Amino acid sequence: MNNMCIATYRCYDDKADFHKKAQSIAVGLTVGSWTDLPAASKAAMEKHLGKVVSVTVYEQDNAAPGERYADLQIAYPDINFSRDLPALLVTVFGKLSMDGRIKLIDLEMSPDFLSAFPGPKFGISGVRSLLGVYDRPLLMSIFKSVVGHDLENLQEQFYQQALGGVDLIKDDEILFENPLTPLEKRVEVCMEAARRAEEQTGQKLLYAVNLTGPTSKLASQAKKAVAAGANALLFNVLAYGFDTLHELAADPEISVPIAAHPAMAGALYPSPHYGIAAPLLLGKLMRVAGADLSLFPSPYGSVVMPKEENLAVQAALIDPALSVKASFPVPSAGIHPGMVPLIMRDFGQDVVVNAGGGIHGHKLGTAAGGQAFRQAMAAVANGQSLQAAAERHEELRAAIEAWGVKE
Repeated sequence: MNNMCIATYRCYDDKADFHKKAQSIAVGLTVGSWTDLPAASKAAMEKHLGKVVSVTVYEQDNAAPGERYADLQIAYPDINFSRDLPALLVTVFGKLSMDGRIKLIDLEMSPDFLSAFPGPKFGISGVRSLLGVYDRPLLMSIFKSVVGHDLENLQEQFYQQALGGVDLIKDDEILFENPLTPLEKRVEVCMEAARRAEEQTGQKLLYAVNLTGPTSKLASQAKKAVAAGANALLFNVLAYGFDTLHELAADPEISVPIAAHPAMAGALYPSPHYGIAAPLLLGKLMRVAGADLSLFPSPYGSVVMPKEENLAVQAALIDPALSVKASFPVPSAGIHPGMVPLIMRDFGQDVVVNAGGGIHGHKLGTAAGGQAFRQAMAAVANGQSLQAAAERHEELRAAIEAWGVKE
């Protein structure tokens, strides 16, 4: 089925004939009706007709009401939609998303459809090359308490984070264009702080400035940020749409990595019965649309995603079967240094450890918070326990005293 995109759905119904349901979807979302068409019309419409690929029914004798379900795979001909993600999503899950308990689990895009998407400009390998870091996870820190602060306060907060040895610093996703810290000025003062910190640490870093404003002006805003010295962008993809990310990532003048924030994702993925599965929403679609890094809730912290689902997001971001570059997984929320062994065990080296309070909340200061994370990474890489490493590192010891070590 090289000229078809295949959607997988999980459909819940106590009594439905799932085979009939699948056939109804395949016809209803493509040609509209089939059995009533004359033979000549059927011949002309055949190339547009959806096809049921498989129906797997899960009968559970002791299941609670509403928990009988089936996985339906339906193929949609590429000829039916233009080669853009909005067209594909509306075709496979537009009105169907409102048709009872049904969730979009996965999308297998055809080679022809995928050929319209260059994917991430940098991906994992490109981001590592920009930073010159190849042998460990990356460390990201987050601006906090930024609303209402002026440029001087923001620059000092950036500088302290940079001194801690972080590889990336990102704006808070709620930092929008404002008179106190306008985009171009914010970039200028923060990149100056990055240069000052690099003189002391010898370490490069990326600053992901939040790209906001009316959709029609996003590309020009991104180019202004790059011209001012920005070397990365943060983007609230789900508020604007995957196609907007695709256009930004494909623009040759926007020559910096893009980090995709998962704001709004909680309205779409957590229910078992409705929405779009997290590995598709925050993994495959983000990657195809062009995110170099994709943030998503970690299985350990304050906004918890089940671990199996979490690792499936990571798998979608790095799956070698997909024809575009792999995107950096960034498990986030509630991360502290005591979680580093878990993160590195579960995600390996190609992960970005992302922390806000786990850096800023360190009792010895923000710079010490970053250093504690780096010390924890080095300990794990050397096969050493965090407790043993803490005997030699005051910053790590203070972090463990505050937050413990999560096994």
